[in-house]
Amino acid sequence: MNILEYERSQETKLHGQDNFPFNIYLCSIPLDFTTVPAHWHNDMEIIYIKKGCGVITVDLIPFHVSAGDIIVVPPGQLHAIEQLAEHSMEYENIIFQLSMLMAPQGDVCSEEFFQPMIHGKLLPDTLYTSDSTHYPTLSGCLNTIDLICQEFCPGYQLAIKGQLFSFFYELTKSLHYTMPHKNNKSLDRLKGLLKYVETNYPEKITIADAARICGFSQSHFMKFFKSSMGVSFIDYLNDYRITMAARLLTSSSDTVVNIASETGFENLSYFNRVFKRKYQCTPTEFRRE
Repeated sequence: MNILEYERSQETKLHGQDNFPFNIYLCSIPLDFTTVPAHWHNDMEIIYIKKGCGVITVDLIPFHVSAGDIIVVPPGQLHAIEQLAEHSMEYENIIFQLSMLMAPQGDVCSEEFFQPMIHGKLLPDTLYTSDSTHYPTLSGCLNTIDLICQEFCPGYQLAIKGQLFSFFYELTKSLHYTMPHKNNKSLDRLKGLLKYVETNYPEKITIADAARICGFSQSHFMKFFKSSMGVSFIDYLNDYRITMAARLLTSSSDTVVNIASETGFENLSYFNRVFKRKYQCTPTEFRRE
């Protein structure tokens, strides 16, 4: 299981299909999980806050969000979701492939808007709140999609596509071209490492492995990761593994020993200690509660 599969394992309003790659997931923090670790993917993601408040980080920039806010995450952007203090948050994850809106032979929409967005050259603002001039239209499109997904009338796919086109039309009013930045290379190194963790977290991963992936010495890598992520690499790796373990504890009947091993912990007592530090209870208590 990787983090995208983890997100998709939450309550689902609409299951995507190969010929209609569009999904809506309902998630709750901390009921489902306290954090979604930093990750990225090639899908477009829209996060629509329904209740409460939390923190969403996009390309290392934190945004404090509350009910009604809309976060737009184009393909390839690094993002994470965290609980804010003792607050809870309910939100919709709308995840889809931009290719579903693009003509196979290419057209002006693909060439002038979607392809540049996929390649990170043309980006919208990240956060849209109720005081944004674009907000009424953007939230209206998302609310209409919610209604469409409650009934699934014949041709609902056409209606969803129509609302997405309207959504992106409104986004074009806030699109801006990005300029090459000296931090882009560092961000790419970080994204490569996090994707490696996402794929290989059940295996042994050392500081030396991580430093080699980023092309740094071990000492430089440790400084680089801490300054970029705000935590040490080992703390991030443990947190990612514990997040996956928590999901397995609630979704499978496998033993705690096996889950610890499946998520990269060779020592059960160490797993229990790290787990309790994050969730203030043992894995067994977490599963029971």
